[in-house]
Amino acid sequence: MTATVLGAALCAVLALAWTAGHERAARRARAVLAAPGGPARTWSTALGPWWERLRGRPEWLCLPAAGVPALLGSSPLPLLAGALAVPLVGRRLRTARARREREQRADRVVALCGAVAGELRAGWQPAQALTFAARTSGALGGQEAAVLAAARFGGDVPEALRRAARRDGADGLAGMAACWQVAVDGGAGLAAGLDRLESALRSHRDQQERLRAQLAGAWATVAVLAVLPVAGLGLGSALGARPLWVLLHTPAGLGCLFVGGVLETAGLWWAARIVRGGERL
Repeated sequence: MTATVLGAALCAVLALAWTAGHERAARRARAVLAAPGGPARTWSTALGPWWERLRGRPEWLCLPAAGVPALLGSSPLPLLAGALAVPLVGRRLRTARARREREQRADRVVALCGAVAGELRAGWQPAQALTFAARTSGALGGQEAAVLAAARFGGDVPEALRRAARRDGADGLAGMAACWQVAVDGGAGLAAGLDRLESALRSHRDQQERLRAQLAGAWATVAVLAVLPVAGLGLGSALGARPLWVLLHTPAGLGCLFVGGVLETAGLWWAARIVRGGERL
């Protein structure tokens, strides 16, 4: 019994010693990897610029994505298609990014109208209300300095707002300029006009969001249409038919690949055109 207890205690001591040694080794390894000039620092320094470029240009992911079927099919044709897809995907991503920026700018204009109206009701002068609201909302963009200078030193604020409204998505600033012009020339209440303008802009934005929600099913159909050929290739590979080899290494397969690609592109373009036409209505 005593021997058993002594053996268990010895095993526990050895286990603790091994754990402590393992922890020390792990700490030393982390210190080496985190030290300046260590392997982690070297890899991060070498791959950092490439990673930043890739984050800024995600369309280049088409090349590694095309490399997978190129390796599986032992053909350079998928890589060629991926290279051709890079500018097309980049254009599509830039269009989507511009649309998001336009929507964000329109939201900031709506917030600016509400903020100016609120500050006017709090007893501030129009120039003070516009200065405070513009700095907090960021709706004026690069024209903020010109608009605020006109408001502070008695310049032509409506004209400065109209210049700021030339940016895509900032059309509401033209309505704000009209409200400001009417308030200055005719003595009308600026806060009431801005309230009506804010309501109109919000109603227009809500209408666009409802239309986009109604068209979500149509966009889902377009996405399914785009994925169907890939699903067919995967199903054929699972059945052992070697569809990539047939498409990339036989005359009939190359012909089918060309005709199918043209029809797929035409179908996607036509479906997207119909959906975008519905969004513009």
